[in-house]
Amino acid sequence: MTRVVVTGGAGFLGSHLCERLLGEGNEVVALDNFLTGGPSNVEHLLDHDGFQLLKVDITHYVHVPGPVDEILHFASPASPIDYLQLPIETLKVGSIGTLHTLGLAKEKGARFLLASTSETYGDPQVHPQPETYWGHVNPVGPRGVYDEAKRYAEALTMAYRRTHGVDTAILRIFNTYGERMRPNDGRAIPTFIRQALRGEPITVAGDGSQTRSVCYVADLVEGILRLLRSDLPGPVNIGNPHELTMLELAQRIRELAKSDSEIVFIDRPEDDPTVRQPDITLARTALGWEPQVALDEGLARTIDWFRGHRDVVG
Repeated sequence: MTRVVVTGGAGFLGSHLCERLLGEGNEVVALDNFLTGGPSNVEHLLDHDGFQLLKVDITHYVHVPGPVDEILHFASPASPIDYLQLPIETLKVGSIGTLHTLGLAKEKGARFLLASTSETYGDPQVHPQPETYWGHVNPVGPRGVYDEAKRYAEALTMAYRRTHGVDTAILRIFNTYGERMRPNDGRAIPTFIRQALRGEPITVAGDGSQTRSVCYVADLVEGILRLLRSDLPGPVNIGNPHELTMLELAQRIRELAKSDSEIVFIDRPEDDPTVRQPDITLARTALGWEPQVALDEGLARTIDWFRGHRDVVG
């Protein structure tokens, strides 16, 4: 039986990963300090014989007794509202936390997968973004705490690969959505859904012409595991190449939620990227992966989940 450590295992993405890994017969050890995730995300997994949830701050130490075959490093605040409120914690988990988890991979002889981000491309001057693009990031802007934490984590991962021979992979995640997102995490999709279901104005930043490419969580998890079980070092973009404007996204959510909310425009955040679209040629050719869930289907599933959790939406 494969034994997998998932840092950030009680977070949005981490919980879906733990669920899928357990479903495939793996043993899973989830590490989380519950800073932005919570035990409720994995409550349905706690009675599973192969699942263990440990409250651990990986910036302090990481020790997992027994063998470990694979490590998925997903611990980090990941939404602007989180990393702007937790700038030092974000930098520490990307630097010290990555150092500690790479050390664990070295000790155990485990394959290590780093959850990096499309934010390493910053406000890109190349479109769509291939893995060969080095990015256009403002290191001293407010978003730099997240962007540079992930860029540093990538560099550290490659240093361990080159210096210590650790079997590593780097995954660059593009905007992902789905069940268990926090309604107040500041990201567009949960914000739009919450507002639409409450009948509140839907707040679109700027004039809504900036673009994103959003990927349903089940598709992302499939891409993650294909990369994990390959011998590719990465980086590899995993995301949906279907690009749409933020205004279009707000309109689709309003329609699917059958909401009468008006759409209003607010100021754009500093260093908000103008465009975002993954070039997934490498994932298609090397992993045989591309997203399967259409936008409307994924949004409908997510809206249904929010609607069924009135304690979440309010």
